Amino acid sequence: MGQTVKRYRKGGFTFKQFFVGHDRCAMKVGTDGVLLGAWAPVENACKALDIGCGSGLISLMLAQRQPRLHIDAIELDPVAAEQAAENFQASPWADRLQVYAENVLDFVQQTQNKYALIVSNPPYFEPAVSCRDLYRDQARYTGTLNHQSLLMCAKKLLTADGLFCVVLPSDVAENVEQLALQQGWSVFQRTNISDKSTTPIHRVLLAFSQQPTETLIDSLVLKQDDGKTYTPQFIQWITDFYVNY
Repeated sequence: MGQTVKRYRKGGFTFKQFFVGHDRCAMKVGTDGVLLGAWAPVENACKALDIGCGSGLISLMLAQRQPRLHIDAIELDPVAAEQAAENFQASPWADRLQVYAENVLDFVQQTQNKYALIVSNPPYFEPAVSCRDLYRDQARYTGTLNHQSLLMCAKKLLTADGLFCVVLPSDVAENVEQLALQQGWSVFQRTNISDKSTTPIHRVLLAFSQQPTETLIDSLVLKQDDGKTYTPQFIQWITDFYVNY
């Protein structure tokens, strides 16, 4: 365990071992990113890619979890990419984290790298009424990068036995899973997330593989029935990260 970051700071979120500034990012630190960062299988990976990294939260969590992991992070919004780079530089793992301010569609044409793990907390709303903020649009809506293109990019960048991991709303996850199967992916793992034991699944964590595989399906409930207290299972996920756990 590294040293705990004890001093709370404005403009971001303080974790035990690092701080994530997000005041210049369209999308702030949230539960979706934390779930993916705590869940993605890192045990067998030495090189990872974070597509649409935003503030860099997921990359930082992966770097904390796996000491030998080197992570490239791509972010289209240049302001968010700059803040992610600052967060990386201020972390204990600056030498293992690198951010690229570009579109993954361009990145895939330029790089020769292959990654054993690719993660993404991707846009999931279909283009409709746009936000007033261009970069918030890009972070929320699939107009800039649709799910089919994302899956195709991941396939080009992933090692033969690597995993591509995403977090999505449950209804969107069903569509993305079907798209993935059509492209020849297999579902390695699916974790269904619900807020309470009495509420429907609202998020899904998916790990896709290019190899034929049986699917491991499990679930996570975030809160006790009182709606306030985290479940012991979720506390296990966040205990290395959240300051008060």
